[in-house]
Amino acid sequence: MKWERFSQLKEKEVINICDGKRLGCACDLEIDSVTGKICTLIIPEESGKFCFFGKERAYFVPWRCIRRIGDDIILVEVDGEEILRNDEC
Repeated sequence: MKWERFSQLKEKEVINICDGKRLGCACDLEIDSVTGKICTLIIPEESGKFCFFGKERAYFVPWRCIRRIGDDIILVEVDGEEILRNDEC
């Protein structure tokens, strides 16, 4: 088993294998506080668009949708519009 730190994951670009779109790089994780397992990889939308009331849009990729973590990229299989939502800054 190969171990990686979150600081290493943050440097990898996330690519959606369904449409080849670059989603960006992870900025945060959601972790189940009971089991300690990672639930979601959070990637800010790179367009830099801000929404009302200080909210920014981000991709929330369920951990189960990650297909491969390579040396430089993370491949995910998701519906890009389904996982894009507003996130509080």
